[in-house]
Amino acid sequence: MELIKHECGVAMIRLLKPLNYYKEKYGTPFYGLNKLYLIMEKEHNRGQEAAGIGCVKLDVLPGNEYIFRQRAQGADAITKVFDAVYKEIAQESQRTGRSLEDPDYKDVPYLGNVYMGHLRYSTTGRSGLNYTHPFMRRNNWSSRNMLLCGNFNMTNVDEIFDSIVSTGQHPRLYADTFLLLEQLGHALDRENERLYALHKDSGLSYLELAESIARDLDVSKILRRCSPMWDGGYVICGIVGNGDMWAMRDPNGIRPAFYYKDEEIVVVASERPVIQTAFNLQTEDVEELEPGCALVVDRDGTVDIERILPAKSNSRCSFERIYFSRGSDKDIYNERKTLGRYLVDPVLDAVDNDIDKTVFSFIPNTAEVAFYGLVEGIENNLIGQKIKEIQQLSAAGALTDENISEVLHRRVRKEKVAIKDIKLRTFISEGSTRDDLAAHVYDITYGSINRGDNLVVIDDSIVRGTTLRQSIIRILDRLNPSKLIIVSSSPQVRYPDCYGIDMSRMGEFIAFRAAMSLLEERGMHDVIDSVYRRCKDQESLPKEEIRNYVKDIYKNFSDEEISDKIAEMLTPDTVRAKVKIVFQTVENLHKAIPHHPGDWYFTGDYPTPGGNRLVNKAFINYYEGRVKSRD
Repeated sequence: MELIKHECGVAMIRLLKPLNYYKEKYGTPFYGLNKLYLIMEKEHNRGQEAAGIGCVKLDVLPGNEYIFRQRAQGADAITKVFDAVYKEIAQESQRTGRSLEDPDYKDVPYLGNVYMGHLRYSTTGRSGLNYTHPFMRRNNWSSRNMLLCGNFNMTNVDEIFDSIVSTGQHPRLYADTFLLLEQLGHALDRENERLYALHKDSGLSYLELAESIARDLDVSKILRRCSPMWDGGYVICGIVGNGDMWAMRDPNGIRPAFYYKDEEIVVVASERPVIQTAFNLQTEDVEELEPGCALVVDRDGTVDIERILPAKSNSRCSFERIYFSRGSDKDIYNERKTLGRYLVDPVLDAVDNDIDKTVFSFIPNTAEVAFYGLVEGIENNLIGQKIKEIQQLSAAGALTDENISEVLHRRVRKEKVAIKDIKLRTFISEGSTRDDLAAHVYDITYGSINRGDNLVVIDDSIVRGTTLRQSIIRILDRLNPSKLIIVSSSPQVRYPDCYGIDMSRMGEFIAFRAAMSLLEERGMHDVIDSVYRRCKDQESLPKEEIRNYVKDIYKNFSDEEISDKIAEMLTPDTVRAKVKIVFQTVENLHKAIPHHPGDWYFTGDYPTPGGNRLVNKAFINYYEGRVKSRD
């Protein structure tokens, strides 16, 4: 019901045939560029702040541009980027007087062999065109140029920064993307120097020597040199000016990456269904890039999957499956339905098993698939009830047509009770006026339930609870339900993310605020102070030695106690219905999504040492900020 800010999306395309091949087969030399646009639009859900693309042309003569980049900001950034690209192409065609039907495309900008695209949502608080991917490193030797983009967040930026500075470099900015560009760029220089030393005594001319370096460059050596230091969730993509391309995934598999390759093309994207849609493929045609591996395409078109780092514990992100990724993926669709089915028992308990007096619905649209699973489970339960009722009628000798018809006509009542009408510009108001406007973000369907009915509404997640309190619960109460049950298909979000999703501050989580409130109500302030002291005591330790002591905030309460407190905190005083909130259990989450066990949002079990450091830091910031606000 409330927007969780997305992570980034990446896309890469390598054309393995000459451009004329695509002109003859598909009717356009812009085949690669058009496919990049389609993939980026299909991934638009992953980033709405900015977008950028990069392109490298192969076999370009000196004096001609071979690396291109275009970036833009805003929700319509993709359109801006491609409008600018095609405008530049048209202007160049007019300048040279050369038709785009001409088979020689070497002078046409953005008409190249290697492409990358990026959709950005900032998780660092830093915005602006300077922070929009792809980043570019320029050099007068083609094999020292680089384009870089990624879906990542590093937890140990300080260590990477210190490492770069120790080599004598002077980074311009303290941000993970800039630092990775400098780190990888330095390793690229070392690889060039290694090859120069290898070939310098072979009698080659300088031009031949440069070509030998560009030919023999080994991207995997660069990645093996840099990546052991990286702590975080990442898919990092790069193109070297010589035409080498790579995409590497973190060894825990936290961030997703998929690829497809045939004799014509190699494609990488953050989500499987976007590749399927763009190239009309079946699920089994698209492969997952395994954790710790890199897909590397050499400038000659050779495609390899390289093991760069040993795979670590499987920590593929479960929130990807619940919320972020497109529900059109075959497996994700089934997993979300299963999440809904696992909520049947607690939902029936919440309505005292009174199916006849209960209406089921969902908000927002991303919860629709879980809603289908919940309703299917409720319908199966109702079938069981009908069987028992018919058996009882038969045993009593009352098995009449009328009685059978009455039993068979019992239905699970499903309604569209709320509709998101318009995104009101609530920033123009303050205080209670702002809250009043927020309460009208959704419209209810009047008459969709009867007075006194129970109303069950499923959501995919409840993180901050702001929209629930300011809008959803208030407007649903206008339908006059006896009970209002808000259901989350995910467990309680208790801990911040540090791997690329904008959930980083402890005080934002309603589950955390509920646990803190319970501790204070029960006079357990010593628990809060103890957690703070232990977090502070670890600040100077290496990240590998740090423990997540924030877990102790929740140890004294059951999941249901925290859920009930959340319901109390999110229910406005004016609401007449009895409000209950039901969360998915962590155990059932893992049953529903068995191959993506990354659950640090819910359990605090971070897959990398940097996660424990950052969660403790988040609590320290919360505690000290609260103390300061009282002073």
